Amino acid sequence: MRSAVLACGRNLISSSGGAHIMLRMMQRRSLLALLPSLVLPARGQYIEGKGEVPYVPTPEEVVEAMLKLAEVKASDTVYDLGCGDGRIVVTAAKKYGSKGVGIDIDPERIREANENARTSGVAEKVKFIEKDLYEADIKDATVVTLYLLSSVNLKLRPKLQKDLKPGTRIVSHQFDMGDWKPEKKVEIGYRPIYLWRI
Repeated sequence: MRSAVLACGRNLISSSGGAHIMLRMMQRRSLLALLPSLVLPARGQYIEGKGEVPYVPTPEEVVEAMLKLAEVKASDTVYDLGCGDGRIVVTAAKKYGSKGVGIDIDPERIREANENARTSGVAEKVKFIEKDLYEADIKDATVVTLYLLSSVNLKLRPKLQKDLKPGTRIVSHQFDMGDWKPEKKVEIGYRPIYLWRI
């Protein structure tokens, strides 16, 4: 159907300059309609084997809400699994004075995260590790943040419950943990944020 409409639009181009504008508008609408299925809110980690999940940065207002929901303070150590450019642990260090560790499998993201920490003046408070998040040592975390997919959260859940100390807070943007009911849930626009406590 879409290809037929585009073909028809192309035929109109030859007969009218206005048709060219109409075709462009139709193509834009088609692309916009596809965007929700193309943009996966995830963090640049793999799900199975080495298949990458696209990196999509967490909006700043959501970062702030995640840290607020977790009640981050200076005594905390915030671990961000699938840290991307490091914005969550950098913001936690800058705003609350907490320590932070970001873990990501993508070396380019780790480079960006280290640069962000340097330019924000918190390089001494945070570190970034290039590692598979399923194999990462997370036992020192008092707060864990996630922006992954539901399937990844479910695979991580046993590790979180086994490795983390009682009282550790887990905050996930967008995706839940199946039948593990959150202690709290807030929404920033259309974006849900969940809190669990070990």
